Amino acid sequence: MNDTRAGQERHGEVALRDDPADHPAPRSMLATGLTLLAACVALFLVWQTMSSLLVLFAGVLFAAFLDASARALAPVVPLNRAWRLTLVLLLLAGLTGFGLDWGAGKLPEQTRLLIKVMDTQLDVVQGHLLSYGVELLGPEGGRNFSQWLLSDQGRFLSHAQFVLGGASSLLTGALVILFLGILFAFDPTSHRDSLVMLVRQSYRARTRDVMDEMGSVMRLWLVGQSIRIVLMTLCVWVALYWIGLPGPFVLGLQAGLSNFIPYLGPIVAAIPIALVAMPLGASLLIWAVVIYTIIQSIEGYVIGPLIQRQAVEIPPAWTLVAIVLLGALFGVLGIALAMPLIAIGRVAILRFYVEDWLGDDRRQRFNGEQS
Repeated sequence: MNDTRAGQERHGEVALRDDPADHPAPRSMLATGLTLLAACVALFLVWQTMSSLLVLFAGVLFAAFLDASARALAPVVPLNRAWRLTLVLLLLAGLTGFGLDWGAGKLPEQTRLLIKVMDTQLDVVQGHLLSYGVELLGPEGGRNFSQWLLSDQGRFLSHAQFVLGGASSLLTGALVILFLGILFAFDPTSHRDSLVMLVRQSYRARTRDVMDEMGSVMRLWLVGQSIRIVLMTLCVWVALYWIGLPGPFVLGLQAGLSNFIPYLGPIVAAIPIALVAMPLGASLLIWAVVIYTIIQSIEGYVIGPLIQRQAVEIPPAWTLVAIVLLGALFGVLGIALAMPLIAIGRVAILRFYVEDWLGDDRRQRFNGEQS
């Protein structure tokens, strides 16, 4: 009897040691391999279609802007969300029409004047450099500002088909961004849930919360950037008009739009201001540069951080690295969308990787340190 029980126990131990759960099954290895293959194919497709994906992301950003505007109207307009979005679209259409009507007669003339002035000043700068044996702008660089800005503009303008193709691509991208933004803004829940369905059911609530947080970050960033652009445009416009610089609105507008690209944009925006002020004398040049530097410093070090502190909390060096890399890979669109991509990428990394995968609850630890 004892021998029979001992034999059964030994047989059970052998069965436990030979449990197939302790060894990777061929089926699980095949599933892992297929998953890796699918991930590689997905990354390859994303890389090949990145330009189109950036356009789609721009549509999502426009939807976030519409949603933020509709939320801002909620306390003053007692209408449901769909009517508030409609009102926002009508206001944007009216402002766009007014801007085109007002700017059609003034902006082209001011722009041509500024380009002519900057072209002349580049010619002067080139002459001074050549006297010291330096050809920094090239032998023809100082004679045509637009040619210096676009190094292949002559060939670009000579091919009408290429010009029309570029214009049609730009118009198509703008229309895609516009209609995608409107569709996403009017029904964000169903579009979000259609993506949430792709993850495991037990993780859908977490994914939904993280996507909502991404949307909140995009709204805060867009509202903050809009405020910064408007403030910078108005301040530079008034300041340059006050000191008597020609084309103050165009210079103020390009200075405001330059804030869309942190760190690099404001530096580039100072170049046209300096070139326009140079032929008017050294004193006016100094005044223009000093005033622009003061305005940009106050905006960049005081107003900007106060506005954006709840949206993006990324060290400046990483932000600059991301802008340079995305600009090198995807051109102007990559530079323009670098900051919002960094903002939502940071949320995804913190929530899905740092907190869920690594188990590091940063928010709980931060609250403990505060107390």
